[in-house]
Order: sequence, then structure tokens, then C-alpha cells
Amino acid sequence: MEVHLLILVALVVCTGARRRGSCREAGLCCPGRDSNCVVPHNSVLFNTITSDDHGKPCYCDHACLKVGDCCEDFQEYCEARNCEVSGWGPWSECNTDCGTGIMTRERHVIHPAANGGEVCPELSQKRSCYGTRCEENIHVKANRETAMILSATYSTIRHLNESKDIRNNLRIKYRKDPEVEKSKAYCIVFEVTKAKKHCESLGNEISPKLEKGSKVCVVCETAAMRKHLGYRCHGHGVDHKTTRFAFLAFPQCHGRWKRLEMTDKCMCDENGKADFIFV
Repeated sequence: MEVHLLILVALVVCTGARRRGSCREAGLCCPGRDSNCVVPHNSVLFNTITSDDHGKPCYCDHACLKVGDCCEDFQEYCEARNCEVSGWGPWSECNTDCGTGIMTRERHVIHPAANGGEVCPELSQKRSCYGTRCEENIHVKANRETAMILSATYSTIRHLNESKDIRNNLRIKYRKDPEVEKSKAYCIVFEVTKAKKHCESLGNEISPKLEKGSKVCVVCETAAMRKHLGYRCHGHGVDHKTTRFAFLAFPQCHGRWKRLEMTDKCMCDENGKADFIFV
């Protein structure tokens, strides 16, 4: 009997310095100092076999490490854990077939942050891309475009002055785009099928060219070509299809025309001059 009593006393003494409340069972873990993050001594979650707690509670806040009043399983249950993420997945395809678009890639959370650990880093990234499959949609898009035009007399304004124009000097500072370098001006021949009455007020030089039944030449200069359209002019139409046009200097003048042909040079008059330019 005395032997059993000695064993029990020794067990109590050996375990008396530990506060036996459970953070896990209480579901508590608090960052910093938090006096409410406590397992009371009279709680059913507290093992009262200890001999030297003197009715004191134990805590599950991180300040308990300094004070020395942590519950028994604090370090196991409340240890700070940083967010853990997977590696980056592959980049997606460009979200546009033709022109500027966006590619994305993602990664996922393996273990979320816990107990004050480092939060998760960004889970998605984006970068710009450029779709080059323009030919597949070129006719569909061209059917819906409205050509903005000006008189061909404005064409000379768009030419660079090789010795004085600052734009010429700026060009040599940037890497040349091979698609731009090989692109060249071309001419579209249209037949006007419909024109608003406002077009009659543009003067003797322009109005007759925009009458129903007139054939006009419109030049696409390199300055007006759009990269996202495959280095062509907006509104240059589709062969034998009716599309829209508008005169930029007088937008009330607009109508429809049908593209007859595309040529290297405009041949609508004997001098080989165009009637209009694309803008």
C-alpha cells in the first residue's frame, strides 16, 4: 500500500509543472497577446491532476511563450505555419486570335497560413501577348468595319520629310518590325452603292465621286495600316461585299460601297492618282 502511494505522489510531482489545458480541444490559437484566449482552470478541457497550478488557467496566445503559462499542446497545435503553394502551372494560350491579348498562369494553395504565419503569395499572373492568327477572321471583321476616308490631297501631309521630320529620327532608335518593313501601300477600288444626301454638299471635287454608281480608288498607306489587323487598313472591305464608309472631315456624309478589286497602284484616273485615303 505504501509503495502504491509513493508512486502516485511521484507522478503528481513530475507532472505538476505542466498546465494540462488543451488548445486543440478548446479550438483556440491567437496571435500576439490576448487575455481572452484562455482555457479556464475549472474548464472540462483542463486536467486538474496537476499539483502546483493553484487554480491558474492556461493560455493559447503567442505571448504565453514568454510568460510561461501556455497550455500543454500549444506549441504542437498553435505553431505558426507559413502558407505553402504549388509551382506555377503553364501559361494559357493568348485570349485573342489576332492582336493584343493576355496570357495567364496559376498556382494553388497546398497549405493555408495558420497561427500568424506568412500569408499566401499571389496565385495568378498575367502577361501580354499578341495573337497572329489574323487571316482566319480577317473577312468576318472586315465585313463589319466602317472605312474612315479623307480626300487624297491629304496624302502628302502623311509623308515623312527624310531630312527634317523628327519621326524619321525616332524610327532609328527602335527595333524594326519585319512585318512593317515588308508592308507597302495598296489601292482598293470601290463602287458606291448608296450615299447620304449630305455628301452632295462636299463641293464639285468630292461630291461626284461619292454618288451612287461611282467608282473610286482609295489608297491604304503604311501610316494608316493597323498591326492588329495584319498590317492592313481598317475598313478596306471584302471583294464583292457591301461595307460602309464615312467621310472623316464631314461625318454626316456616309454610305455603302462594294469592293471591286485590290491592286498595287490606283488606276482610277489617267495619272494613277487615288481619290481618297484610308485614315
